Amino acid sequence: MPERLIVDQAEFDAFCEHARAKRIVAFDSEFVAEYTYSPELCLLQFATDERLVGVDPYKVQNLSAWWDVMADPDVTVVVHGGQAEIRFCLELSGRKPVNLVDVQLAEGLRGRSYPLAFDSLVARVLGQRMKGKETRTDWRQRPLSAKQIEYALDDVEPLLRLWDTQRKGLDKRGRLEWAIAEFARMIEDIAADMQRPAWHRLPSLHRLSPREFAAAMELATWRENEAKSKNRPVRKMLRDDLVVELARRQPKTIVDLAATRDMNRGDYRRYFEDMLACLDRVREIPKAELPKPPEADRPDTNPDEHVLGQLLGIALSSLCAEKDVARTLVGTSADLRHLVRWHLYGEKDGDTPKLARGWRAELCGDLLTDVMDGKIAMRVADPNSDHPLVFERSEREE
Repeated sequence: MPERLIVDQAEFDAFCEHARAKRIVAFDSEFVAEYTYSPELCLLQFATDERLVGVDPYKVQNLSAWWDVMADPDVTVVVHGGQAEIRFCLELSGRKPVNLVDVQLAEGLRGRSYPLAFDSLVARVLGQRMKGKETRTDWRQRPLSAKQIEYALDDVEPLLRLWDTQRKGLDKRGRLEWAIAEFARMIEDIAADMQRPAWHRLPSLHRLSPREFAAAMELATWRENEAKSKNRPVRKMLRDDLVVELARRQPKTIVDLAATRDMNRGDYRRYFEDMLACLDRVREIPKAELPKPPEADRPDTNPDEHVLGQLLGIALSSLCAEKDVARTLVGTSADLRHLVRWHLYGEKDGDTPKLARGWRAELCGDLLTDVMDGKIAMRVADPNSDHPLVFERSEREE
């Protein structure tokens, strides 16, 4: 299989047609996220059963032919831990990948370890040991060395063989549809996350008053727009904690602003006037028009709720060990508490709990609700087993 770096637009477009004709292609990327507003795409790597190539996006600047492939329902695109690749597709083309496979997710449905690093996954599934890493490479620098290109291509070459083995195993165990559903869920989650407002990830917003929250929103929006216009990372414009602190303090003068801890820095001082303008605008908002801060994560309202969540967590961990599926992929402690509130306490507002939907419900949803209803009892069968619990229908159910 030839290895080379594509630097010609026509050759790249031809490769994309080759990938489309093959109906399945492996994809990986190298990027640098520390210096720009969005991660900077520095290299694309592809593998089919015939070709193994890298693409230099600094030379091949029109990547639309590839994003067309990712949006083609007739082409399977195989990735590992493909969150970044999904984001690139969404950001650079405005479209969602359609038929994407993530071998890291797939392995979580075949075994209990998730997420697995690429070299560990290759060793587990293919029995193949990967070569050394280029972890300190600045992928922006040109020219790339032969060693760097070889390393990058090593990350994409095994992907089709990985998925072929995984697909057969998942299909044999009746879990292929589970994997397909999980791939689609990951894409939807990332797409939804990218649409959230600039202030969404700020800490402790529920502790702010309405006017303070409005100030945090205004500052976060200014920070986002300024970072985008200057192509700088958002948090290098102004740290999250400082956005919230300024929203609380709401200084009115440059002296007050500079007195805020960690604000008296040259790269912040040049924006003092802009920050004060944000706060001035918030002070002019009528009280009746102020936004309502988000609510805190809901606390346990029933003293037994936390205990029930822990009990179900034990049951879920044992079940996942027995079924050989990753507990971290199936559900979190928050997911278990949501199920308790929904099933026992009748809190039906909002979405149906994740554990009561789709393949998760098929795997464990009925078991967990039956445990809560007293229809199933748990007991320790073999304390030396990695799944020591057994679940038995209570006599009244028989």
